Amino acid sequence: MSSSGLGGLNRSPNGIVVGLVQLQNPDVETPAQLAAQTQRIVELVGKARRNNPAMDLVVFPEYALHGLSMRTDDAIMCSLDGPEVAAFKAACIEHRIWGCFSIMERNPGGNPYNSGIVIDSEGAVQLYYRKLHPWVPVEPWEPGDLGVPVCKGPNGAMLSLIICHDGMFPEMAREAAYKGAEIILRTAGYTAPIRHAWRVTNQANAFQNLAQTASVCLCGSDGTFDSMGEGMFCDFDGTVMVDGSHRPDEIITCEMRPDLIREARVHWGVENNIYQLGHRGYVAVKGGARDCPYTFMQDLVRGEYRLPWEQDVRVTDGTSCGFPAPERHYRNGSRG
Repeated sequence: MSSSGLGGLNRSPNGIVVGLVQLQNPDVETPAQLAAQTQRIVELVGKARRNNPAMDLVVFPEYALHGLSMRTDDAIMCSLDGPEVAAFKAACIEHRIWGCFSIMERNPGGNPYNSGIVIDSEGAVQLYYRKLHPWVPVEPWEPGDLGVPVCKGPNGAMLSLIICHDGMFPEMAREAAYKGAEIILRTAGYTAPIRHAWRVTNQANAFQNLAQTASVCLCGSDGTFDSMGEGMFCDFDGTVMVDGSHRPDEIITCEMRPDLIREARVHWGVENNIYQLGHRGYVAVKGGARDCPYTFMQDLVRGEYRLPWEQDVRVTDGTSCGFPAPERHYRNGSRG
């Protein structure tokens, strides 16, 4: 079983040192404030590099640029070819480090996307993801349409990114691992009432998929909302390797070991759950049962997902949080 390598200070040849930034929760409502917050993030990329010369990847939480106001003003929305992302690329190049960043992405065809990108140390975007599961009814973002991408990161580690509420769905981490992810990043803006669920899902997402998880929230107050920080690294047996605090702008670090994940995925028998999901009862039948016995999966694929209590669900749009009821439909991955 792996350890944190004293927070990555003792880096092994097979390791990847990750830093999680418990970023001070910002309040951004104007282009000038957006530019200032962009510069603050750039400064913290530099801090991460000075903090640990062995650090391979620095991860910023969801809403790092925009804060928790849920503003959708076009003037403060971002794009992949905009100045904010250009500044992040330049910072990664300057400090020779990979970075994971959050943007609220302009969408001419509908509501903005809540997007995340991973940029390598040469300034190239290696992973681009749009949040599949906005935190309804609070968030107004367009549901993501890029699936769950995976990329090869520092030292050959396979990375994926899920955002905040995504991590509450076991299917999200499973999809990431099924596509090869060894380290699952989870960025968030969660506040204290979600603390327990945050911890148990980060641990479960790791154990159920023989993966390591690296997860971080915004931290501190913007004068209205209090976010909780609490970065955490979990090992593939579900144990917590490093725990964060409630201190804004603290960077917590850990050495992740994708080589040990690969070893477990190949050699574990008992509790190799991601393999056994598709090979049920292989002791009794050759190769195991390869069917899909799960009604909810079959119904979801057919577009017929319906709970037994569906007609009784009361919160089905964002009106309780001040958003107008939508009129557009989403069909087969496209807006209609």
